[in-house]
Amino acid sequence: MLVLPEEWLPQGVDDLEQRAWEALRETGQSVCVTAGAGAGKTEFLAQKATYLLQTGLCPQPKRILAISFKRDAAQNLAARVRQRCPQDQARRFHSMTFDAFTKHLLDHFRLAVPEAYRPPADYGIAFPTRRDFDAFLQRHGRRDVSADRFDKAVARITLPIEDAGLNLQARDLVQAYWDDQYAMPNGALLTFAMINRLVEYLLRTNPRIKRGLLLTYPHVFLDEFQDTTYAQYELVKTAFTGGNTVFTAVGDDKQKIMGWAGAMDNAFDEFTADFNAVRYALLCNWRSHEALVAIQHVIARRIDPDVEEVQARGQLAVDGDTAAIWQFQDRQQEAAQIARWIRAEVDQGHVEPHDIAILVRMRANNVEDELAPVLAGEGLTLRNLARNVGEIAIQDLLAESFTEVILPLLRLGANVRAPEAWNAAQERFQALACISPEDEQGQERLQREIEDFSRQLRRTMNEAEPDGALADRVVAQALDFARADRLRRAYPEYQRDADFARVREGFRLLMRECVADAANWTEVLDRFEGKGQVPLMTIHKSKGLEFHTMIFFGLDDRTWWSLDPDQGEELNSFFVAFTRAMQRAFFSYCAERGNAFAWLEELLIPAGVQQIDGAEIVPDG
Repeated sequence: MLVLPEEWLPQGVDDLEQRAWEALRETGQSVCVTAGAGAGKTEFLAQKATYLLQTGLCPQPKRILAISFKRDAAQNLAARVRQRCPQDQARRFHSMTFDAFTKHLLDHFRLAVPEAYRPPADYGIAFPTRRDFDAFLQRHGRRDVSADRFDKAVARITLPIEDAGLNLQARDLVQAYWDDQYAMPNGALLTFAMINRLVEYLLRTNPRIKRGLLLTYPHVFLDEFQDTTYAQYELVKTAFTGGNTVFTAVGDDKQKIMGWAGAMDNAFDEFTADFNAVRYALLCNWRSHEALVAIQHVIARRIDPDVEEVQARGQLAVDGDTAAIWQFQDRQQEAAQIARWIRAEVDQGHVEPHDIAILVRMRANNVEDELAPVLAGEGLTLRNLARNVGEIAIQDLLAESFTEVILPLLRLGANVRAPEAWNAAQERFQALACISPEDEQGQERLQREIEDFSRQLRRTMNEAEPDGALADRVVAQALDFARADRLRRAYPEYQRDADFARVREGFRLLMRECVADAANWTEVLDRFEGKGQVPLMTIHKSKGLEFHTMIFFGLDDRTWWSLDPDQGEELNSFFVAFTRAMQRAFFSYCAERGNAFAWLEELLIPAGVQQIDGAEIVPDG
């Protein structure tokens, strides 16, 4: 049932700030929304999608395309729309990453790519490092070309290469790279930058495919727009200019952290000019309380002296320090005191372990080796979200569609009463089976099927204590019920065997890890999801998340060597990570490891950040 636009109300929230209302109701012209940390960018996009779908402004069978940078951000946005819209409407909201969008188009229309650049169906995905580019350049006698410069040249090339406007030497070098990638001994390897270029070429040379996109998506959302690369922006323009598509671009220049990967210099200005967009700036921070927002504003002003001051809407819910620099003499003291502090906070009921995030600049595996045994001595488990299981990072695996489908089934097998898992399973399988909310018989049939399967799975789980072999069986049983062929049809990212196998194997391996010494299956699944575990992640991986308390670990000039007030992107990364905190943020500094950042202390201390001797953060006894 549709609602008149003037009668529509926000779904799941009390209200929106006035500027958000204005940007939401603007549907005849593209809009550019700049929104700082905690402004509710994801919620705004979810509300606008709901508004367009529930009022019929995006009518059946038209769809909304939302493009994000991170998989978990795309999944989060899709989940919010599902919570706010009837299923038949939510199904018309397509939320995916840039990489997933381009890969889906390439896999679906691969045979339409001009033959000279058409990749084989069984191509693999490559993630080249600087060392890989250096090795290529050396093989071709081009030590005079930097790896970073060449990487960007490949990412921004316009196909066909012979028409790209490069000089002969540069053209031959880029062509040699493409030839090498297609001629790899174990099969062609494409980077996502190459896939982007192939899809841009595909759309430019196949007007019918472009016309199909224009007819399908009258509305396109671009999330975290400040990190859009020139190549991605060019692809968007190739795909959607010349039609009536209305864009909603959302982001924040202060959170630009992808300049190293080719992010645009003036993304919002170019977008506004190219699409005649109306600009809005959101000024509320719904995540953090006033004291943290005041510190955030000091850092934001260092990035942009003209930044508007935002209004804190989060509520302070803790006593004591909300931000402090913890100073330690050596690594042993640092690790031991942090572990004791977390233990005390958990024991006093202030916070759960999974609500305290430990952030590092890089090399999370090394920090895991240092901290995990010390935390274990306090009865705490450290969860390194950057660690790979098989060929996929744990943090990425948890955000996979495969996990969203299979995990609720396992929860139903582990516990007779699991209402959240039941609702999630119903929702996922209605979509997989294409059952309409109006199809009462279909709904009843699906309910019986899930109930019957849950009983069967529960019998399997109760056959013995959890172990690796039994974990393999229950995962296989859940996948059999979901049907791999159906799941792969529903989620374009799994169309290729290699992509599906990578996620399936990662899921299986993590389940095997989680059964070790577990008392029951509920404990196994809690471990899988990270419940009761202290998350460890890099600052870049914290983007889009939020935590009650955050600890920046090892904040010294050796560990965080690139953090410099004159290096805009590094300061942006620090700012982004700091703004993930809802209640508290602490900075751990160890004299044994390196020197303190004088400029950072000069910035933070006047803003209310205390300096505390690390020996005193946990009372003796």
